[in-house]
Amino acid sequence: MHRIGVIIPSSNTTVEKEFSKILLNNDVSLHFTRIHLTDVTINDLSRMEKDVYVAAQLLKDACVELIVFACTSGSLIKGFDYDRQIAEEITNLTGCNAITTSRAVITSLKTLKVRKISLATPYIKDVTDKEIDFLQLHGFEIVKTRFLNILENIQIGNLSPFCAEEIVKNVDSPNAEAVFISCTNFRTFQVLSSLEKIICKPVVSSNSITLWAILNILKIQCSPDLGCLFNIRNPDKLV
Repeated sequence: MHRIGVIIPSSNTTVEKEFSKILLNNDVSLHFTRIHLTDVTINDLSRMEKDVYVAAQLLKDACVELIVFACTSGSLIKGFDYDRQIAEEITNLTGCNAITTSRAVITSLKTLKVRKISLATPYIKDVTDKEIDFLQLHGFEIVKTRFLNILENIQIGNLSPFCAEEIVKNVDSPNAEAVFISCTNFRTFQVLSSLEKIICKPVVSSNSITLWAILNILKIQCSPDLGCLFNIRNPDKLV
């Protein structure tokens, strides 16, 4: 039995449902803890860091073997390598392997061998701009962007997966090699596979990418119908 600890923002209503749907049928127990976040702003995301480390130490008490910080913008908001710093500090404090969603994003896109990305986010503009900067610093070209300009995280979680479907269709570009839907509170699992068939290229989301990283790190044999990423095993080190 694999025990996985997951840290999510307090207003996230999506990660538990999407992860549980796949992982609880694969000899896995999921253990969640929350840290305060209601509005997705640069200031509020930046303030989460100290709470991440407190949450990680609580998860250690459950003897988890992997700790996941499942917040895309929260793990990249302070720029290049911030995601790695968070994961390393979690490991230093707990002795557990750790991964952040934004680290999984970089690794998965490189594994797919894509560089030109269309980016869809539910965020406000300045948070979206931070993500664009982060991806560009890691060598990706953002060829097109769409953002929904939503401030309250609870409202992001209320979006239908078909909202994700529409934004992908709008943000796709002939120049893009893949489409990335950001935010672990944006429901996407219901539409990823069908979207790939429609636009004929990889479509990945924060939650599909994070789930893929978990499966690879723990060597769990599972191939959910969530797109072509799950047909590839990661050749690089995730933790």
